Amino acid sequence: MKTDVTTPQGLFNMPQHLTVPIYQRPYVWSEEEQWAPLWADVRRIAEHRLDNPGSNATHFLGAVVTQQAEARPVGVQEFLIVDGQQRLTTLQLLVDATAAEMTARGLGDMSAQLQFLTHNGAMFVGAETGLKLRHSNRDRAAFDEVMQAVPPIDYASLKHGDSLIVRAHEYFSRQIGPWLGQDEASTGRAQALTVALQNALQLVVIQLTAEEDSQEIFETLNARGTPLTAADLIKNFVFQRLKLEGEDEHRVYRESWPFETKFWETEISVGRYSTTRSAVFLSQWLVSRVGKEISPRSTFARFKFFVEHESSATMIELLGEIAAQAADYESLTSRASDAHADLSRVELHFARMAVAQVEITKPVVIWLREPGSTYSVATADAVVAMVESVIIRRRLLRLTSSDLNRVMSELIARCRGVDEADLIQVASSFLTGQQVASTYWPGDAEVRAALRTAAFYWRYSRPMARLFLQAIEDAYRGYAGGGLSKTGVRVPRVTQQIEHVLPQSWRAHWPVDGPVEAAERDDHVQRLGNLTLLTGSLNAAVSNAAWLGADGKRDALRKHEAMLMNRALVDENSSGWDEHRIDARTEHMVSLLLQTWPAPAGHEGKVVDRTVRVSKATAKYSGLIDAGLLQVGAELVSTDHRWPDARATVLAGARVLHDGVTYESPAKAARVIRGGGGNAWYFWRVGENGPMLTELRDVLLASGTEDGATTPEHPAPSTTA
Repeated sequence: MKTDVTTPQGLFNMPQHLTVPIYQRPYVWSEEEQWAPLWADVRRIAEHRLDNPGSNATHFLGAVVTQQAEARPVGVQEFLIVDGQQRLTTLQLLVDATAAEMTARGLGDMSAQLQFLTHNGAMFVGAETGLKLRHSNRDRAAFDEVMQAVPPIDYASLKHGDSLIVRAHEYFSRQIGPWLGQDEASTGRAQALTVALQNALQLVVIQLTAEEDSQEIFETLNARGTPLTAADLIKNFVFQRLKLEGEDEHRVYRESWPFETKFWETEISVGRYSTTRSAVFLSQWLVSRVGKEISPRSTFARFKFFVEHESSATMIELLGEIAAQAADYESLTSRASDAHADLSRVELHFARMAVAQVEITKPVVIWLREPGSTYSVATADAVVAMVESVIIRRRLLRLTSSDLNRVMSELIARCRGVDEADLIQVASSFLTGQQVASTYWPGDAEVRAALRTAAFYWRYSRPMARLFLQAIEDAYRGYAGGGLSKTGVRVPRVTQQIEHVLPQSWRAHWPVDGPVEAAERDDHVQRLGNLTLLTGSLNAAVSNAAWLGADGKRDALRKHEAMLMNRALVDENSSGWDEHRIDARTEHMVSLLLQTWPAPAGHEGKVVDRTVRVSKATAKYSGLIDAGLLQVGAELVSTDHRWPDARATVLAGARVLHDGVTYESPAKAARVIRGGGGNAWYFWRVGENGPMLTELRDVLLASGTEDGATTPEHPAPSTTA
């Protein structure tokens, strides 16, 4: 067994075959989980080297295991990939996509340097593929096709265009071109990217001889033991650095490493990931320093890069800051978990985000409270209140938070270094300036309109519904206005009972005249204005009783005067309770929610659908119609000789009529005709001798924008391929 730390240049420099055995699983890596983080890391390395000539910054890709195959009388040496085939396949796709882009730009020297890493060329003897990496499972055809396609590659015309392998190659191609740009500096960027791909990526390569037991090695590497977390990897790196800096690492470990406690070792969930709290905190701390979104999988690599290339502090200085903020973070978390504590604004934010199961705001708090910060408590609280308002208002509307990680990191980047006198205004302008559906800050009117008739009780989880009602109770106690002022004692953050004033089983004691009135009553039962909090449950008989009378619900609620909302409810509705009163109370309660989580004066929170640049990935069939390139009523004819008689008529909205059936798009019709996937842009032409839809798309692309194009958050009807 031989182990080396090497680069793509070192791994792929010799003529060889790295073979993915037939028993290996197919390619499964995806854009969100692996392609995008890899490209972000490679781009960061290239940009760093551009800004710092002579830098030797590197990025660690991980480990792979290969085994020398039995020698053959002719041909190049073969190595079987025992472990790491997903990583090596993706790296080859990235390098080849970059080489294709260089070829398309006339940068032949750079393209040749990169192709040397992927192709054996004339040195290969035999009839098989000249690729240095070979798949022997079902991915072989797709990998060979895209890796040997002649640039510029028309991905839509590839036979295996729907495979993950081809899509990965196309993804990298889409990223590389815009990053390189077309200006005078593009050649310099191309050179930096070429060098980064050759020499700035590091892998640990474990190479086995033909006689060694590869299965034993594989099982050992993929054993059922607990995998290392980002915190584990960072810990190892930190203490290696401390030793190099001449520190007594044993003393530092005893006195300064804060993460060896039950609190930090607790497993918590972040999205789809479950990891230790220490790993989550270190990722959040790093975001607070660099102001960029960091995926859980890349925390260690990004931390290492920050320490080595972006921070001027020594490791002992950084560890002191990390330890101080870890102690602050633990204090905030512990205080927030105390249901009866009189919390500060930031502690209350931690408590509320714990209920909402939101972690994405923590980097903002860590940034505002980092050692040496000159921001006052009031200013920091105001920023936290704005961030919380964005989160809560979007939660009230049940909007996605998937893109808010990026917004929070960009907020830090935008505001880091801003003077205190300007910070609130800069943060407010940034947050109110978000104008797409995945990130905007909803305004009062939209929230009010949504909650006015919403089935509030069923709209949210019980913990979230209770959080909102507790906020309303706090507002009755004088805590409205973003939580920045108070005149009373907050309601304990415990699991009070959520009670329907008009009971869900209302028919026995709350009769109405007819079916219309009954439907109206059913519609009001779950609304916000019909809900309240109780410190203890009413018995079932009283809960379903009439409003008035000796055993009525009004007097039962009066006994719960610890809740000011119940005192107001009884005092203001002593004579009765009905749908009109529910509506009036709903309006008031929504107002209290809006006061608790306010938006800046005059902020409307509108989503703006900008006209977007069109690419092959975003072009729509409807865009051809909007641009006048395709007419409603036109006949589409199949270009595929296997279905020479296939015809379709274009309808409004880019729908098509084929064989008496209306389909949402040309793609849907083509899919039915072919019995499977493919690219409809090449399947259809206009008339017998007219242009293919892909040719019309090229005309559309040349025009620069697509009339009526929409942002991804507001998709048009399904008319795309």
